[in-house]
Amino acid sequence: MDRDERVVHELVSEYGRTYAEEAGIRLKDSPQPLYRLLVLSLLLSARIRASVAVAAARALHEEHLDSPRRMAEADRQRRVDALGRGGYRRYDERTATQLGDGAELLSERWGGDLRRLHQEAEGDVGTLRELLQEEPGIGPAGADIFLREAQRVWPDVAPYLDAKALAGAERLGLPKDPRKLAELAGDTHPAVLAAALVRAALDKEVAEDCLRRAA
Repeated sequence: MDRDERVVHELVSEYGRTYAEEAGIRLKDSPQPLYRLLVLSLLLSARIRASVAVAAARALHEEHLDSPRRMAEADRQRRVDALGRGGYRRYDERTATQLGDGAELLSERWGGDLRRLHQEAEGDVGTLRELLQEEPGIGPAGADIFLREAQRVWPDVAPYLDAKALAGAERLGLPKDPRKLAELAGDTHPAVLAAALVRAALDKEVAEDCLRRAA
């Protein structure tokens, strides 16, 4: 095992947990978990700690705001209160509005089913990324977060390693080529690799710990 392989091994062994898993989402190619992932992606894309975004996603689920219909039918204050319980207070008013508007758009255009959005892209990842950004609150960062995680159940997207994941690779002294990184990871799913690389990008101590372990 060469140096890069050791680094990737240590990275995924210690930090290879997707954000969907952290939020308690059992990701499947079905409407509800995909919608919960979309909500999580919106929350994670704000300038706020990932742990707070994950807690807010859990709070929305506990409030049963886990489908486009339920989210759209809930009054705005109910969404604000749920976000607040998750500690997501800095952006709660704006985000509550975006969640309501986004749920309505998803219901009207894709019947509340993100698989239809996936089908509309016809296998083109660039188109898929653009379609996701039609959802209120989902910008380039949110679309990247969603695709990094959704590649677990949408194989045609993989390997999806965006700029944030590649920044983690750079910090670890690894190649910044998605295919080479996927090869280094072996049997590790690209979604797990992507999440681990993002954690290294966001936290210098994660990268330093992996490099120490691999030395």
